[in-house]
Amino acid sequence: MLRLFAAVMILILGAVPASDVLAQKERKPPYWASISAGKAMMRAGPGKNYPATWLYQRADLPIKVVEVYPNWRRIQDPDGTTGWMLVHLLSDTRTALVTGKEPRPMHAKPDASSKIVYRAAPGVVGRLSDCSAGWCRLDVGGKRGFIRADHFWGLDQGESF
Repeated sequence: MLRLFAAVMILILGAVPASDVLAQKERKPPYWASISAGKAMMRAGPGKNYPATWLYQRADLPIKVVEVYPNWRRIQDPDGTTGWMLVHLLSDTRTALVTGKEPRPMHAKPDASSKIVYRAAPGVVGRLSDCSAGWCRLDVGGKRGFIRADHFWGLDQGESF
């Protein structure tokens, strides 16, 4: 009940959207999320009194939440760096970072023999959907195609949604 009251008070004050507050409070780590802010500070501990260790300037970057502390989340980024970030800088939007050394094919269908509609360069970030059987639909700025799950960072092995 106290958590619900706190979430309502935050909403009244307009600090964080309702869906973000409630979704982030209910989830048990580890889970996937993304950075929602254009600039987001990682800290050495769960508080603004801890030193900043990294400044992210890339909205939609996928992260893995590995620990929860009231309004803070301990996250892991694609490079394996861990630290703490304020919950309101995160989103439940599922995104992925393309990996490898060469562009990865994005197919018209979740099948390696289907037409290649785009190629995604390593380091490109896109939004995920329709993940199953080792494939996900990736949207990179409106360019959509299916990409093999082992070609990006942002999904647990065998995960579907």
